[in-house]
Amino acid sequence: MAKAIHMMVRVLNEERSVAFYSGAFGLEIADRYDFADFTLVYLRNAETDFELELTVNKGRKDPYELGNGYGHFAVAVEDLEETRARIAELGYFPKDIKQMIFEDKPFGRFFFIEDPDGYKIEVLEKGGRFR
Repeated sequence: MAKAIHMMVRVLNEERSVAFYSGAFGLEIADRYDFADFTLVYLRNAETDFELELTVNKGRKDPYELGNGYGHFAVAVEDLEETRARIAELGYFPKDIKQMIFEDKPFGRFFFIEDPDGYKIEVLEKGGRFR
């Protein structure tokens, strides 16, 4: 059986990205490894051992091309409205809250936000399959 342990995103500015993920989602630096050509920063919080790995390639100046595939990182929160308002107060730009319906029943409430490098984050309200 495999255990999911982390997902990785490449970022241009470590400080800006750590500030975003810390302020928006309470993810803090669990480990940081500074190699000759790149730095790996592992972020997590008390909710889970699953980590977000930030890879900072030294000397990189141009933004990464995220491509046309639709992908995202997702987190679940207790209070969707409060979380959205708090993130907006930090100066970030969360999208509107949406609701998914499946077979005529509520499936999930969520909003999206993009991190400083343009990666999409889905913020879901805890409940049902999203716990």
